[in-house]
Amino acid sequence: MTRPHLALGCLVALLTFGVAAPAAEAASSVDYVALGDSYSSGVGAPGQVGLCLRSPNGYPGQWVAKNSPKSFTNLTCSGAETSDVLSSQAPDIPSGTDLISITIGGNDAGFASTVLSCQVSSDAACATTVANAESSIGATLGGKLDNTYAAIKAKAPRAQVVVLGYPLLFDTSSSSCGLTGMSLAKRRSLNGGAVVLDDLIKQRAQAAGFTFSDVRDEFAGHGICASSPYLNGLTLSQNAFHPNKNGYTYGYLPAFSGAVS
Repeated sequence: MTRPHLALGCLVALLTFGVAAPAAEAASSVDYVALGDSYSSGVGAPGQVGLCLRSPNGYPGQWVAKNSPKSFTNLTCSGAETSDVLSSQAPDIPSGTDLISITIGGNDAGFASTVLSCQVSSDAACATTVANAESSIGATLGGKLDNTYAAIKAKAPRAQVVVLGYPLLFDTSSSSCGLTGMSLAKRRSLNGGAVVLDDLIKQRAQAAGFTFSDVRDEFAGHGICASSPYLNGLTLSQNAFHPNKNGYTYGYLPAFSGAVS
């Protein structure tokens, strides 16, 4: 009476190993390159080193630890803009690269300075600052992204390029965000600016033939001011308004892993 169950169990095991083995083999043959800014270098997570503040707890390092690719080249750097990718990252992409990840555009859009300006300004002044940033994004960032993506494609024409977006920084489910937190109006303004930025990045990435991975779903319910935030709030360090370790582990890592084909 137990033989059918045994046979079924063996069949399930064979199917399981049959699916898992090719996936492991595929990862072990990949030459992976990480490009981009602080959201790719791992700022906000423990273990940051060097002038570029790279951390093994960023999503590229975590993906490498889980998947053991054939090679890993980390060219990310905190503060990077599209011009930095063009001048000092894309040129160093090794030949034969199969997989590339990148977050870029936030610094070009002046997002950090916009957030800090809103921290000390009125609701109305914050809304104006965000509106000005959105106008700049629409006027200039698209062309910068196009040039950046073209340079990446020229260096690695056969690689899968995964372009990741940025999370909405703030939780808006509560009117209160603590003594040093921003008002609800400011948080909504800044989140609205992030939507404009993400939508443009998605549009230009897809136009380049790249894979866009939107991280907003993974970060939903975990913004600054939430009970379990995936992002650091205002601090006196570079970690301010960047993902914490949970943000990279449960936000960016699954968004990147799910996009890799």
